[in-house]
Amino acid sequence: MNTQTAHPFTPQDCLVALMVAVSASDENIRTAELVKIQSAVNMLPVFADYDIDRVNRTSQTVFDLFEQEDGLDALFGLIREDLPERLFETAYALACDVAAADGSLAESELRLLEEIRYELNIDRLHAAAIERGARARHMT
Repeated sequence: MNTQTAHPFTPQDCLVALMVAVSASDENIRTAELVKIQSAVNMLPVFADYDIDRVNRTSQTVFDLFEQEDGLDALFGLIREDLPERLFETAYALACDVAAADGSLAESELRLLEEIRYELNIDRLHAAAIERGARARHMT
């Protein structure tokens, strides 16, 4: 069964999926990353009407896709279809925050952020500003 027809993504699901994807990209989901995802879902206005119970289902969809050979392409297909363009920079900012949450960036996280930048067509200057903000927020 097609995941897309079984569980259509909301725009918020797309944001959660990208955060989970970044966390899982290095095959080691860290507590700091999970806390960052939970905090974003609990605090940010974009998630005000979001059903928190969807986080687990959305996360499982990401994990299932990552087990498939073309899973990342499938994930980006869902994102392109269900995430409004006005939330592209928000999505990238949330992905950067999750990547920076544990204080280090793995090569796989950097590659995925680069792919997200490309897929969401984030302007280079805007991306640099978003990345700099994430770095500044997670300094110790």
